Amino acid sequence: MPEAYVFTRYGGPETEALVDIARPVPGPGELLVAVRAAGVNPVDWKQRTGHRRPGEGPRELPAVFGNEVSGVVEEVGEGVTGFAPGDAVFGNPVAGGYARYALLPVAVTAHKPAGISFADAAALPVAAATAYDGVRQLGLPAGATVLVTGAGGGVGVAAVQIARGQGLRVVGVASAGKKDLVEALGAEHVPSGPDFAAGVRALAPDGVDAVYDLVGGDVLEAAAPLVADRTKLISAGGKDLVVGLGGSPVVRARTAAVLDEVARLVVDGGLDPLVTATFPLERAAEALRTVEDGHARGKVVIEVSA
Repeated sequence: MPEAYVFTRYGGPETEALVDIARPVPGPGELLVAVRAAGVNPVDWKQRTGHRRPGEGPRELPAVFGNEVSGVVEEVGEGVTGFAPGDAVFGNPVAGGYARYALLPVAVTAHKPAGISFADAAALPVAAATAYDGVRQLGLPAGATVLVTGAGGGVGVAAVQIARGQGLRVVGVASAGKKDLVEALGAEHVPSGPDFAAGVRALAPDGVDAVYDLVGGDVLEAAAPLVADRTKLISAGGKDLVVGLGGSPVVRARTAAVLDEVARLVVDGGLDPLVTATFPLERAAEALRTVEDGHARGKVVIEVSA
């Protein structure tokens, strides 16, 4: 039986296990994909603690970790068109992706371009697509200044690159250890910490034109006064808090069209998913800890052998 990395109940890392599960069967509008890589994101461990997206019900336990994968189509469900066994694809799985097999709905699945590795493709459906949706939501003109908090993480590095590609000036808040990374992407680095807002003011005395927050909490509260127009304050890290501050959560499109667009950016050289660490499925716990501890640079990906 195929393997999968799951959480058996809600809680901490002690709930996690590598187990054998039945091979999934695709339903109408679904693809059965042999996973080649799975992206690791903060939402993965947050779901283990009981976090749910708005409108999402409780998950059936044990639940497989993971929200973005790439792989090869094994079977297609009823009514599926445009995909066939053997196609290389990437997208958002129905119920987890740290596994040898995953089910993908065709609505959020795209063909993987030949020039993109499976590891890089697995970093696109959550991190890069979230970055793309947020930058598009802000709708800033070329030359405007956007502040990105959490600029050294998976979504952050994509947001910086996409914003720079649209001619925006980017100020990126990240730890001192990620200064070289943030600057290499074309952003002006401000060290994270209690006084980061003063560092931003030093670079932009009149404030910034927009804030794209990826951290939430105290960081979001400190960043909000830096932008006068609160319609240009968005967050993927503190969705309830940002509303109270006069801003908005990042609105996710969750479409195959967005996946096609971020893949095009990678092919054209405008976006590097920046996969900085890979782990085999057998070391999924280590991959998840790397992200959960908050010290990951760029993207962490789990690779699954054929």
